[in-house]
Amino acid sequence: MIVQMTIAEFKKILPKICGKDTSSDPGGWTTENLFWGQGAVVSLLAQSLFQGEILGVSLRDTKFADLKLHFWNQLPGRKEKDFTRSQFGKEFPKGLVVELVSLHSLLEGKKRLQRLKLLQERFEEECKKN
Repeated sequence: MIVQMTIAEFKKILPKICGKDTSSDPGGWTTENLFWGQGAVVSLLAQSLFQGEILGVSLRDTKFADLKLHFWNQLPGRKEKDFTRSQFGKEFPKGLVVELVSLHSLLEGKKRLQRLKLLQERFEEECKKN
């Protein structure tokens, strides 16, 4: 997939393509919180567009433990972009240990790969509309 777009354009498309079926926690996903459980797949999609690295934290022992992990992007130039941070509202846990995440570990799970494929398909459809 070769698409050229700005970060602002990407952010505008995300609410249109994130759904219950692309969430790692479909039971917690709502239309009011479109980015719930979308961190991994959105970060992977963003990396395919903008390059850079993916960062992550364990959410164990936090109010968001059901999500297990949270991911975001470190774009070239070390600029961090968390496209799904709004899922936490104003309550993102502080003091978590941030780690660089390998693509291999993110692409291991069959369910995550299915969710990523669905998100990519929706993304490509939205790009064709514009």
